[in-house]
Amino acid sequence: MVPVPIYTAEEALGSILQRKPLDLNQVSALQQERILKIFGEALSPREAVQRILESVRTQGDIALLDWTARLDGVVVDSPKALEVPAAELDHALCSLEKTEPSLYEALHIAARRIAAFHEEQPVNSWFTTKLGGQVGQLVRPLQAVGFYVPGGNAALPSTALMTMIPAIVAGCRRFVVTSPPSRESNDISPVTLAACALCKQMLEERHRHALTKRDEALSFQVFRLGGAQAIGAMAYGTQTLPRVDKIVGPGNLYVTLAKREVYGICDIDGIYGPTEAIVVADAFANAELVAADLLAQAEHDEAAIPILLTPTRTFAEKVREALHRQLASLPTAAARQRAQHAIQRQGGLVVCDDLEACAKLCSDFAAEHVSLSVNQPWDLVSRIHHAGGIFVGESSGEVLGDYVAGPSHVMPTGGSARYASPINVWDFVKITSVIALDKSTAREVAAAAEKIAAAERLDAHASAAKQRLQKDS
Repeated sequence: MVPVPIYTAEEALGSILQRKPLDLNQVSALQQERILKIFGEALSPREAVQRILESVRTQGDIALLDWTARLDGVVVDSPKALEVPAAELDHALCSLEKTEPSLYEALHIAARRIAAFHEEQPVNSWFTTKLGGQVGQLVRPLQAVGFYVPGGNAALPSTALMTMIPAIVAGCRRFVVTSPPSRESNDISPVTLAACALCKQMLEERHRHALTKRDEALSFQVFRLGGAQAIGAMAYGTQTLPRVDKIVGPGNLYVTLAKREVYGICDIDGIYGPTEAIVVADAFANAELVAADLLAQAEHDEAAIPILLTPTRTFAEKVREALHRQLASLPTAAARQRAQHAIQRQGGLVVCDDLEACAKLCSDFAAEHVSLSVNQPWDLVSRIHHAGGIFVGESSGEVLGDYVAGPSHVMPTGGSARYASPINVWDFVKITSVIALDKSTAREVAAAAEKIAAAERLDAHASAAKQRLQKDS
């Protein structure tokens, strides 16, 4: 096994801590070969996605069935069969309770904590009379939201909970969920269906006593559909899938490209790249736990970014030894290869001058996840200006944030934590400004409006403002 690299801060800045643009057209030879086989010609991933989206836009359900067969190897008899019946969702949850009661309870614990966390987030309309009359903001939930829950290679029920529950708390009523069926079963993973059923129950319970005749009816639909075609279906709408106002959730390269292409037709939550984690640790930290946290990220895929920042060379060496032991204990050769590749290519261990230097490097990198495994972690929190999530102290392991801590685990990657946020309630509301000035205030400010309009040479604007200067207006 090749040793895990240890860098100086200067070496790391020129390599693993150097941000590179997210290249959404970079593909392996295997992917290029698959595109050639499917499309009959060499295309970039973006060109392939554009063709899929255009066919979905123009052909609707027919295109969905075609691409599901060609890309996922799953044959669906009719568009109606794409939708998972409500009874099947309920059965998945009931079956899980009987066959795996501990997992059933774990999903409920996670769901309750995610809901409780997001219910603390202040999201309120407001008005003030301080500016004359009334002005304010109406904060309203989005009407229809689409959720992409990755599947195919692995079941990710946690992503269903982490994306849908904040929307339930926000007050959204129409949910459209897509998740790719696996080739083996021709269906979505039962545990993912169970997580969806749990979200459906939470949605119905939340509105059970609030529904009136004037309220929009609740809708929760799950579809056996993945890839760029699922994104296109939610963005454009088809004969079977309703159009949504926003699409959220992570996915592979083609899902990410499709989300970028449909932005403007509907909203999206963000563009997600490989997962990344920085652990800041001092000599007081547990080297085994630090190594475990780094491996937890490294096992996602070969492009993951797991990095340790520490002021102590001796501690870095302890972590390296622990990584070698824990890597060797991973159950499969594929998992070992994937994690080792990530740690050795994009990750590593970095020795800095002191904790302050660690904090600066960490903040400048703007990582998705930042774990503070130091003796006085709260002293560093104020120094980390850019991060998707900060995990304070060894008790707050990132793995707990991935599943049960409360905040959504869908966080900004690729340095976008400089300006973006994790999925939260605000992602599922929109703001409408309300202006209700009284006549007195309108006359007081109209002269200023007229002057600005005249400076902009917008004569009709100036005239409309000037007419408000008249007392009888």
